[in-house]
Amino acid sequence: MRAVCTCVNSNQEALASAVRRNIDAIVRMEADYTRQRSCSDRIADSIGDFSGSMPFVVLHIVFYGTWILVNLGIVRVAPRFDPFPFMLLSMVVGVEAIFLSTFVLMKQKRMSQRADERAHLDLQINLLAEREMTLVLQMLQGISTKLGVPTVDEEVKELAEETPLEVVAEELQKAMAPEGGEN
Repeated sequence: MRAVCTCVNSNQEALASAVRRNIDAIVRMEADYTRQRSCSDRIADSIGDFSGSMPFVVLHIVFYGTWILVNLGIVRVAPRFDPFPFMLLSMVVGVEAIFLSTFVLMKQKRMSQRADERAHLDLQINLLAEREMTLVLQMLQGISTKLGVPTVDEEVKELAEETPLEVVAEELQKAMAPEGGEN
């Protein structure tokens, strides 16, 4: 019983070690990516992050609420400078919307590029894993043949063959195409 526990513990430690290495590698890659951003990218990201936060909402409620209350004459902390219908306020809101949408679009573009990079990395890893599994199945078939163990499962034989990526991609495209065949 003790040997089984020791084996399970060492497997968990090995798994934990492998997981830790993977996590460390991901953290390093993300830190490198963050560090390599340009100054304008960092500024745009900071503005994008702040504009999507509750403090941003509160700041706007206070700022625009104060603006309206001052210009309606309800709060007399400053002279009225933008009487109703608040044309200056409308202009400020419009200009702010232009800049905020630009910063958000810049951040989204960068996030999309990063997602594409990750998708390409995933594809490379998946293709490598598929190739490795094909080789393992081929080796297993060779060992089975050498030992005289029959392999009757057709699916195993099929999986042990090379997977032509282009054919799979073409079939996927056909399957996902709309009824009329238009893209």
